[in-house]
Amino acid sequence: MKRIDFIHKTTFLTSAVSIGGISVINGFTKLKPIKEFKFMQEQHPNLDLIHAFFTAYGNNDSHEIQKVLDENIKWHIPGNHPLSGTKTGIEEVLKFFKQLGKCSFKAEPIVMGVNDTHVIDCHRNWSNLKNEENLDSMSCLLWRIENNKIKEVHNFPENQQVVDLFFGKLYG
Repeated sequence: MKRIDFIHKTTFLTSAVSIGGISVINGFTKLKPIKEFKFMQEQHPNLDLIHAFFTAYGNNDSHEIQKVLDENIKWHIPGNHPLSGTKTGIEEVLKFFKQLGKCSFKAEPIVMGVNDTHVIDCHRNWSNLKNEENLDSMSCLLWRIENNKIKEVHNFPENQQVVDLFFGKLYG
């Protein structure tokens, strides 16, 4: 095989790579897609839900927050500080958010991953205390979604010891 024929054949083969089964066209192997993917054409509804949460949280809008939470939500806060533990139900979760208000706690999403039942987000979170040491950290949240509502959230802080010291000092 001449070098140019090899380049054409391998270029054809590699340019045809996709997810799917194999067929033969003009003597060359070509992959046929089994499923069509719409990359970046539509945003997944679970991402819309989490963005709606962050918008409502950023605006301190408890009414809008309630719209996206399941009535039996479980929000897991790890650690060894006064705010740690599992918050169950909308009322407990909103009470937790109100407690965070004492330190003007904010969150800003950085990156998210999604499927039909979960969202994982990494975000920066920080406090805005005057004349106090502030927390400025990263966290990841694993959100479980059911029936277009946030059903359960697990929090994974960047440095649990730093979080424990901060909230222990502020709320202890």
